[in-house]
Amino acid sequence: MIKAVPILVSFLVILGCATPARPPVASPPAIAAAPPDAEEVLLDDLQYRTFLWFWETTNPKNGLVPDRWPTKSFSSIAAVGFGLTVYPVGVERGWITRAEARQRVLTTLEFFSSAPQGPEARGITGYKGFFYHFLDMETGLRHDTTELSTIDTTLLFAGALFCQSYFDGDHPDERRIRDLAEQLYLAAEWPYFLVNPPLVQMSWRPERGYGAGIWRGLNEGSILYILALASPAHPVGRESWDGWVSTYRWLPFYGEEHVNFAPLFGHQYSHIYIDFRGIQDDYLREKGIDFFENSRRATLSQRSYAIDNPNGFRDYGENIWGLTACDGPGGGTVAIDGKERELRGYWARGAAATGIHDDGTIAPTAAAASIPFAPEIVIPAIAAMKDRYGEALYQKYGFLDSFNPTLREPPPLLRKGTVHPELGWFDNDYLGIDQGPIVLMIENYRSGFVWNVMRKNPHIIRGLQRAGFRGGWLEAVK
Repeated sequence: MIKAVPILVSFLVILGCATPARPPVASPPAIAAAPPDAEEVLLDDLQYRTFLWFWETTNPKNGLVPDRWPTKSFSSIAAVGFGLTVYPVGVERGWITRAEARQRVLTTLEFFSSAPQGPEARGITGYKGFFYHFLDMETGLRHDTTELSTIDTTLLFAGALFCQSYFDGDHPDERRIRDLAEQLYLAAEWPYFLVNPPLVQMSWRPERGYGAGIWRGLNEGSILYILALASPAHPVGRESWDGWVSTYRWLPFYGEEHVNFAPLFGHQYSHIYIDFRGIQDDYLREKGIDFFENSRRATLSQRSYAIDNPNGFRDYGENIWGLTACDGPGGGTVAIDGKERELRGYWARGAAATGIHDDGTIAPTAAAASIPFAPEIVIPAIAAMKDRYGEALYQKYGFLDSFNPTLREPPPLLRKGTVHPELGWFDNDYLGIDQGPIVLMIENYRSGFVWNVMRKNPHIIRGLQRAGFRGGWLEAVK
């Protein structure tokens, strides 16, 4: 078990950010441990605060995690998947008990296993074993006309399969968790989304059928294809993986040759669950790298872009960087320092050779969730953002979703957040799909915990093997 790292309260009251209360420790060690270093203190505080977001904002009656908080919202099923993975991290860190996590996980899986499925537009939660992207926080039914989402369902499955491997005891609730996770995963009819074979469709709605989006090019879809390949009940074939790989864009960006995708979440989500270090499919073997190295290069190139700062945004530099899908101030086109800036709301921000989508809005999760790839640049970035912006950015549950240091006067059409005249614009929400990667990738950096658990899951192993991955830890799999 990973030991909880003690907190130096005097260090963490930096800029008024007091540490949230910890659960009591039942059996303190007889001999005091050496004080943690500054890195441990920094990461432990951020990870614990972000864990608390899931633990305290989730509906305990059904396990549904809000899309965002404190703004009242529906649930995001991808955030539920991250929550399912976060709870065992809390156990291993000593923040909650195994029994508490087990009950929360069981409640969540029981809800999804019994939720109504069907082709109807109302009164249902999913169809063909998949689930709608957004669900009502109380009833768990489809929110408005949101889409049946293959990727968000995939991330829900990833969390369930993680729990399947983690809760490996003889307790009846742990056996039930394993059975429910298997039931949910096997029910998904992946070929239903092969309307443009061999590639998988992104979405479907009962009102108008399949959406236009198809999973192509490197992005968070790698785990989707791996789980679709692995299904014992309704799999897609190897041609789907090969077709997806054929759409990659291998290009240089700020001196880093890699398969490009502009927002950093596409280089993070699959890596939360799959340890890609040292394993390669045919494409990566030909390039002489693995997916982990590809994400490292994407991270380094984004930081180099921020240092270069071609658009002249305020504060961008070696420790203030990170573009991904996140909230933004909105407000349309405004003049800042004599230059016209188009400010967006929620937007897939990013920087790559394939395109730059940047309005000066930075998301702390973009850097923080890249910590396993490049800790030497990520840890200073976490520290700098916390130190420079203080409580305007770093609050009860860690980093707010995003900030824009260039915007220091409210635009006429400001959509949300607050503007500080000396520091810039700051969001007023936390987003579950950005909070989850912070907790989980910090844990992978510190202990490899999520990776090590998922290495035992037969579905992950089967999917990787069917996609042609070989080498590294896969060679030891029977």
